[in-house]
Amino acid sequence: MLPFKTVAAYAPPGVGLLAAGIVTEVFGPHGAELPGFDFALCADRPGPVPTDCGVPLSVAHGLDRLAGADLLIALPGTEFRAPPAPAVLDVLRAAHERGATVAAHCVGTFALAAAGLLDGRRATTHWRFAELLADRHPQVTVEAGALYIDEGSVVTGAGAAAGFDLCLHLLRREYGAALANAVARDMVLPSHRDGGQAQYLAAPVPEDGRDERLAEVLGWAREHLHEPLPVTELARRAMMSKRSFARRFTAATGTTPHAWLRSLRLSRAEELLETTDLPVEEVARRVGYGSAAVLREQFVRRRGVPPRSYRRAFTSTPKRTGQATAG
Repeated sequence: MLPFKTVAAYAPPGVGLLAAGIVTEVFGPHGAELPGFDFALCADRPGPVPTDCGVPLSVAHGLDRLAGADLLIALPGTEFRAPPAPAVLDVLRAAHERGATVAAHCVGTFALAAAGLLDGRRATTHWRFAELLADRHPQVTVEAGALYIDEGSVVTGAGAAAGFDLCLHLLRREYGAALANAVARDMVLPSHRDGGQAQYLAAPVPEDGRDERLAEVLGWAREHLHEPLPVTELARRAMMSKRSFARRFTAATGTTPHAWLRSLRLSRAEELLETTDLPVEEVARRVGYGSAAVLREQFVRRRGVPPRSYRRAFTSTPKRTGQATAG
């Protein structure tokens, strides 16, 4: 499956303006330094489309543009409880059959389920509607807590702003960490949240001085990935006990300190493999793994390929020799 070049998002009646803005922002132009995509918003027919905010959205393209895209994204809409028009379902099925990637987040996932593309697969949606999706489509394994789920040619995401995570994941998967991180920086977003991370936090994090300390510790950890970074050291810097730090960290981030660090180390390793010609042993050292063997084990387990295979798949020029910082 080749990396996508053309991207089309289907805007159903009552389309979410936030969702339309997310895909336009991620796959739209980002200046001369970043490659652009042939991106289009599509609807059942060109013209004004009602939105969830009551303000009509002018859509220039119909289903023909959607049918020819490498990546199709079904956006959420207010009328998701009713199946899309048969012509829309036909386009989604045909795209999947010809090898395109089909994705959706929030209640846009219902369109993929109606097309039968989620049968026998894992999928997620907005946590509030996960039970409804499971009841209507028992052939689908609904994982209500996941931020996004990648099933290869079909990718689904959680609600609202999780659309950013889904789109950035698709960029990372097809074009590598360097491009995904650059787009995230352009939009002032976190570069990567793991798909298994919780959709939402059960309780808000209290706003007090400890929050600022926690943020400072996370920033310090990002700059010191080449160090061991045990939780005891992070807790000490946050002036908390290890147990309190772990509990507060999970409340603030939706994941554990260990999982957060692992994701950060692998993301940094990806970027170094893509953008430098540093030996794998040096990449391992710079991201805090004791040896290339440990990095390889983690890479194979979490990314499905060894580091050298990843580097061959994602090469960018010109490469820098040893110019990356240790963090």
